[in-house]
Amino acid sequence: MTLNCPGIAQALAERGPFARIVVAGVKGSAPRGPGTAMFVWADRIQGTIGGGALEWHAMALARQVLTDGAPQVSRMPLGPALNQCCGGAVTLVIERIDRVPPDPWVRCVEGDEPQPSVRAFGLKRGWIYEAQDRAARHIHVWGAGHVGWALTSVLSPFVPDIRLSWYDVAEDRFPPDGSVAGTVAPDMPQALRGAGAMDTHLIVTHSHDLDLALCHAALTHGFGTCGLIGSATKWARFRSRLAALGHGAEAIDRITCPIGDPGLGKHPQAIAVGVAARLLSPPLSPAMTEGSPA
Repeated sequence: MTLNCPGIAQALAERGPFARIVVAGVKGSAPRGPGTAMFVWADRIQGTIGGGALEWHAMALARQVLTDGAPQVSRMPLGPALNQCCGGAVTLVIERIDRVPPDPWVRCVEGDEPQPSVRAFGLKRGWIYEAQDRAARHIHVWGAGHVGWALTSVLSPFVPDIRLSWYDVAEDRFPPDGSVAGTVAPDMPQALRGAGAMDTHLIVTHSHDLDLALCHAALTHGFGTCGLIGSATKWARFRSRLAALGHGAEAIDRITCPIGDPGLGKHPQAIAVGVAARLLSPPLSPAMTEGSPA
């Protein structure tokens, strides 16, 4: 139900072993619901379980688990233990992750009772069951310019709830501190053809020719949603050129251009906030609306 195997694989590949915190149970009011997870390394985190003091306490436990390797189950009444006003209680399971787990993942995290009948997410007599979340969205950001940086900075805190991949043609275009990992793809249109047929693409490169090639690749390969940075004038030219490449009007209409929310302005961070709001708004729909610059 909550296991994001692709997200775990990506985190391991980019930064190595980590401690994973998962909310295994909730009673009453709590910051996040069952199945919420976050990843913790010695020097960084990914995702959030919320709750301020709860999260700080969980991160400290996670770094112990990262060091000694033994899983921990922590049950906390938020008021008495952490002086929080939620009034509920949470159960956290914290484990060191060295490899991609199987799907489904059934394991004992405390005690030594025989495995009970476990058919849904949750902790039962020391055993926990998780199955891969196959609905997790994979968002590809094509381009590491100002808007690409803004998009990844806004979207990266939602990992591991989403998968986020970021591409450009040269390594020096990505953040030098590795705060958001990028992939060097000298042939980005070819790289796009390896994406899932229902993935989301945000095309924000430094080159109009490359933008066009990525749009052509997306239309040829298939996608869930796709947005292109640009003005109305740029999109009118692209529509004509994509039609000349053999794409029908109905297919071309599935690409949204411009991207962003015009009410927020044209600053890269404002564009990113508008795009993220559309992506995260249920029901899942075209991720972008008009408003970005050329």
